Amino acid sequence: MARMRAVVLSGPGDLKALQIKELLVPEPEPGHVLIAVKAFGLNRSELHTRLGLADGVTFPRVPGIEATGVVAVCPGGEFAPGQQVVTMMGGMGRTFDGGYAEYTCVPAAQVIPFTSDLDWPTLGAVPEMLQTAYGALTDGLDVQAGQTLLIRGGTSSVGLAAAVLAKARGLTVVATTRTGAKIARLRAVGVDHVLIDDGEVARQVHDTLGDGVDAALELVGTPTLPDTLRATRRHGVVCFAGMLSNEWTVPDFYPIDYLPRGVRLTAYGGDATDLPADVLQGFLDDVAAGRASVPLGQVFPIERIRDAHSIMEADRATGKIVVLPRPLRWRPRR
Repeated sequence: MARMRAVVLSGPGDLKALQIKELLVPEPEPGHVLIAVKAFGLNRSELHTRLGLADGVTFPRVPGIEATGVVAVCPGGEFAPGQQVVTMMGGMGRTFDGGYAEYTCVPAAQVIPFTSDLDWPTLGAVPEMLQTAYGALTDGLDVQAGQTLLIRGGTSSVGLAAAVLAKARGLTVVATTRTGAKIARLRAVGVDHVLIDDGEVARQVHDTLGDGVDAALELVGTPTLPDTLRATRRHGVVCFAGMLSNEWTVPDFYPIDYLPRGVRLTAYGGDATDLPADVLQGFLDDVAAGRASVPLGQVFPIERIRDAHSIMEADRATGKIVVLPRPLRWRPRR
């Protein structure tokens, strides 16, 4: 039986809970796809799993809600061996083993094919980041050209991706960061107005735009949600789609008191089926042509998974953190 390296959580814990072990390579049944993982991105969801904050997780578990690679085995014939693919969500890393491994086995329905000559670290940064940003802007907010958009948590990987997509759709983008050191990162992806998040972003938004934004993407969590709602104009929409603060519930929620008059609140969680293959391919083609960018942050070998998690947990990432399960001949693009 073939074996592989994987990161395994035997249960919730600190960084030491992330253990690299040797496991059997999964054998896919019809309707499933075995993917040789070339790169996987890190997500706050996996931090929640490690800290014991996520629901529905069984242990021991290989974490990871996304992966990028090539089809190794597909007994049902849905995809040809060697096809480049991404996969995400659907219980990955929670109810079945996820992407923190050299191979992952997932249902064919949550596999999306693509073709690209971009390097694997760049490709590995895309799946969950693009799916969440695209789904939040479309299903969650239904943004339209000419509107104004606030991204609360703008320097997160999803926030950066949302800015790229929003600018491509013709929106005016306002984004927040807690430190001036990250202003340039937001400017580089086309953000029109950068605000330092001092807890009172609504005041800054109204000073900048008057009545407030047409739409707002909340990625920090419930601690900042009331202020984000106040930053939105009457009949505007706020989409709750992230929990960088690790807080996602509102105690004793009373809608009439909580929601400003006329402001609408939605939420987006999403799944692989929310990211059409043509949207993924189009985005990757735009990146290759220089029309869009991937906010790739630090890249680590799997042996340094604890270092990668440490940076994510301390909010020190400069973009999407990507881990390579196998050594690649790769250098950062200048």
